[in-house]
Amino acid sequence: MEMKLNPVVWFEIPVVDMERGRAFYESVFDRKLTIVDMGSRQMAMFPMEMGVPGVGGALVQEEHFVPSYAGTIVYFSVTDITNTLNKVVANKGKELIPKTSIGEYGYCAYFEDSEGNRIGLHTM
Repeated sequence: MEMKLNPVVWFEIPVVDMERGRAFYESVFDRKLTIVDMGSRQMAMFPMEMGVPGVGGALVQEEHFVPSYAGTIVYFSVTDITNTLNKVVANKGKELIPKTSIGEYGYCAYFEDSEGNRIGLHTM
């Protein structure tokens, strides 16, 4: 029998300045990111636990990784969108779209991070 998997298993958010990006995400989400040096690629990994819902990911600084406002959007699950957006603004990010109902699927919002990436927030 074939094992069923969700299609997304990892995400990477490009950064220009790793320390600035790491400080931004640690402050906004109250989580410590772990720096991993892989030669030409530097990563700051979000904490994750195996066997629980959600996927892991990292900030990535490398020559071919360019922050983008127009590309794919990663959504972070949070319990309080308004409080999270306040932290975004306090850490030099920009609120793009405030907390918005998406009906039976909860609420979402969008912000621009310290590096110029567009990021989503979601809560039920």
